[in-house]
Amino acid sequence: MTAFKLLLKKVSPEQLFMGSVLLVNGGNYLYNLLLGRLLGPEAYADAALLVTLLLVLSFLGMTFQLATTKFAVIFSGSDWESFRIRTYKQAITVGIVVAGVFIYFAKDLQLLFRTESPYMFVALGFGIPLYFVMSVNRGTYQGHQNFNLLSITYQTEMWSRLLITLAFVLFCPWDPAISVAMGIAFSFLFGLIPSNFKGISIARPSLLDKKYTRRVNRFVILTLGYEITQIIINNSDVLMVKHYFEANEAGLYASLALIGRVVYFVAWMFVMLLLPVVVQKEKNGEATTPILFKYVGYVILLSLSIITACYLFPELIIQLMFGDAYLSMAELLWQYALATSLFAIGNIFTYYFLSLDRYIPVVISGILGLSQIAAISVFHTTLEQVVQVQIGIMLLLLGSQLLFFFLKKRGL
Repeated sequence: MTAFKLLLKKVSPEQLFMGSVLLVNGGNYLYNLLLGRLLGPEAYADAALLVTLLLVLSFLGMTFQLATTKFAVIFSGSDWESFRIRTYKQAITVGIVVAGVFIYFAKDLQLLFRTESPYMFVALGFGIPLYFVMSVNRGTYQGHQNFNLLSITYQTEMWSRLLITLAFVLFCPWDPAISVAMGIAFSFLFGLIPSNFKGISIARPSLLDKKYTRRVNRFVILTLGYEITQIIINNSDVLMVKHYFEANEAGLYASLALIGRVVYFVAWMFVMLLLPVVVQKEKNGEATTPILFKYVGYVILLSLSIITACYLFPELIIQLMFGDAYLSMAELLWQYALATSLFAIGNIFTYYFLSLDRYIPVVISGILGLSQIAAISVFHTTLEQVVQVQIGIMLLLLGSQLLFFFLKKRGL
């Protein structure tokens, strides 16, 4: 026990957070793998749709998290308290609106995505406001670089979702997709552990100075724009495949997407560490490029190793993770991993610029995200075609981000 405590003292909060993120990603993968094996491709298609909608929510929530992170570094005292109150109010308002959309249009969503039940969308909707409040909490911890508490909130959300969902799926007689939606909604409540609402009152007016309000609004609007492009690029393929293809093929593609996205999920850990450090270094007048290259290097090494593994052992990977029913996706695995890797590397550059209040990469990402939707809507004869369209778009995205970086370095 003493040796364990000494080991913990030698581990930095950043290293602890990185380990926690890896554990969370592992738990989320276990969650999806168990659902894939328990439900089979057709039923898993509905469950994977809910997981994809959860990712959509995570990108929207990230607008609040990143804004809170950035201004937790910049603001202090009464300005920080006013900003927190303002952000909580906005998060709750947006959460209620999004929840209302899910609940009111549940039957329309059922028709659009060809699901078994509309009630899966209703169940998910009731938990949405909690998710946005949770995002503000995480932004506070991230901005103050309190990685211990930040790690805990990710752990409580992930483990509660895993255990509650499995309990509902195994022991409740209703449609499995409703069980998955209930598990996700309840996990948002547990994700509020730990929270610190001291000094926060929704009835209390926000008195943020007008000279800061414009800067905050600009960052929030542009970050929201970028997160929407993230939603489009990272999730539109799964949603469109669910719309265009039969349930069995959609379930097979969802398994492919889950395995291929491992690069992106791990790369997100570096984005979480990158943002507050870059903002702080810029505030102190220090160079920010070395920290960018450090994390880009990590993601490139990770990407190469995963693409190589997916190319050499696709059948083994799919068989171990999802089982024989999903083996028809083996040939596409390395290609999907390549598309995701290109996106993950480009994403590091975009968030770097976003933290420095440079927004042209956001516009570029938005244009290419819409281009991806347009291309898939035209070229979707086969699942292979859908994947190859994404590779082409992601090559353009990474190339444009690199071009912008080098132009900025030359002062153009």
